[in-house]
Amino acid sequence: MTVTNQQSGTNVHEIADGIYRINTPVRIAGGAVGFSFNQYLIVDDEPLLFHTGPRKMFALVHEAVASVIDPARLRHISFSHFEADECGSLNEWLAAAPRSAPLCGAIAAMVSVEDIADRPPRALDDGEAVALGRHTVRWLATPHLPHAWECGLLMEEHTHTLLCGDLLTQGGADLPAMTESDILGPSEAFRRQMDYYSHTRDGDQMLQRLAGLQPTTLACMHGSTWRGDGAGLLRELAASLKR
Repeated sequence: MTVTNQQSGTNVHEIADGIYRINTPVRIAGGAVGFSFNQYLIVDDEPLLFHTGPRKMFALVHEAVASVIDPARLRHISFSHFEADECGSLNEWLAAAPRSAPLCGAIAAMVSVEDIADRPPRALDDGEAVALGRHTVRWLATPHLPHAWECGLLMEEHTHTLLCGDLLTQGGADLPAMTESDILGPSEAFRRQMDYYSHTRDGDQMLQRLAGLQPTTLACMHGSTWRGDGAGLLRELAASLKR
């Protein structure tokens, strides 16, 4: 792990072949645990950044990306759904990477990104794949899972890494970059406190579909990245949501 900013603690860790987790821990005033914000950089012929981080974190994330590649090389700025921590600095990234474009689901493009972004997005249909070079990402529409009509996730097929957005969010600012320990318990405890899931009727079906992809790395937006039997963990999450 490389710390790229001593003041914020922003750090970079390679979680899979050519995929880097950028993490900034945040101490919340009055809170005992804190929180973390993660972005994922896929280094390839057409580099991709998944999540931008909030606009006010742009300088920190840019500095971290620059420790791995020239940020101007980025070609795809992607995210799960339209929210500040997902795409708050989208336009700053489009300016920093002149050949880049937003990469998002068709619904997000229609309802938000075509208006907000300084360049037109590439809108992906459910199941559509994008070849980056050695890596290929596939868009999986997950409307309202965990929240937002336009929500979706990316599966990176070369490394079997599921860029899983807000699924399995864990509270805490001092978590390991990568773990094989239990994250379902902590993430479900966090969900029960804040209940940020929409509880869509199709949630179980969508989680079973994700499990069928057999991911071995779950790249969470908040908390540790997890390695192991991703299919089993996603099915356990589905069962917990049913309960």
